Amino acid sequence: MLTRLKIDNNKMIKANIVSVILLMHAIVGFPFHARGLSMTYYMMNCPFAEQIVKNSVNNALRADPTLAAGLIRMLFHDCFIEGCDASILLDSTKDNTAEKDSPANLSLRGYEIIDDAKEKIEDRCPGVVSCADIIAMAARDAVFWAGGPYYDIPKGRFDGKRSKIEDTRNLPSPFLNASELIQTFGQRGFTPQDVVALSGAHTLGVARCSSFKARLTVPDSSMDSTFANSLSKTCSAGDNAEQPFDATRNDFDNAYFNALQRKSGVLFSDQTLFNTPRTRNIVNGYAFNQARFFFDFQQAMRKMSNLDVKLGSQGEIRQNCRSIN
Repeated sequence: MLTRLKIDNNKMIKANIVSVILLMHAIVGFPFHARGLSMTYYMMNCPFAEQIVKNSVNNALRADPTLAAGLIRMLFHDCFIEGCDASILLDSTKDNTAEKDSPANLSLRGYEIIDDAKEKIEDRCPGVVSCADIIAMAARDAVFWAGGPYYDIPKGRFDGKRSKIEDTRNLPSPFLNASELIQTFGQRGFTPQDVVALSGAHTLGVARCSSFKARLTVPDSSMDSTFANSLSKTCSAGDNAEQPFDATRNDFDNAYFNALQRKSGVLFSDQTLFNTPRTRNIVNGYAFNQARFFFDFQQAMRKMSNLDVKLGSQGEIRQNCRSIN
């Protein structure tokens, strides 16, 4: 009888250990292969790639913490157009106006961080690491540097050869309501929960007056009156005047969701998430439980980082991130 109890206890202990391991893998990243990508893609041919990217990001953010928001936004704007293929990095030529010169992308920042990482990687292992992978790793490292969750991502993306300004019409507008956001993101495989979690990236950075001044032209019951006055004061300095999304613009936390609860979302596409019953409970959940937000955000970012990636002959490994080979 005692022997049987010992066996049952051992089984229970082993089961608990397995459960803990599976939970940890879910949190920090399971070593899976996703559509040709791999967590260990550079282990043999460029083992220092991730550390080089991390060093470039950390050095830049120590000098200018506001660039964290820029790197995360860069990933979104890259992946939503033609997938995660570094098309956002390509410069315009005399024959083509590239994505980065679209009005929607003129405020993007952080290109020099990608350039720095790429240059250092090319010195160590030329022709191996894609610019698309560098963007994905840099965004992840920026989230962690700003106090957000760490998540691992599979590598092996190839760089695209197309970058056209007209493709940026597919970027989500700051004037979309929750239903439109859900539809737009849903076409790319994201759930309503993903939409709210990814919108939480607005816990970092600022918005320009041109993207929210339309909310100030008519009375808006979904906006706190004191906050509306604050936005009006910001816009008195012109369309390029900047308003932080929340009170902790350089800290990755759940303050953005607390602001939505107070009717103090900067963009219409922010506040609509709280105003809409379908997404309100998700906002409330993240405002109450930062750990829940962090967990869902890292899952959504993995999904974003794997969006329509190019592999092998579908792309190339650029020598310079700003031009095709």
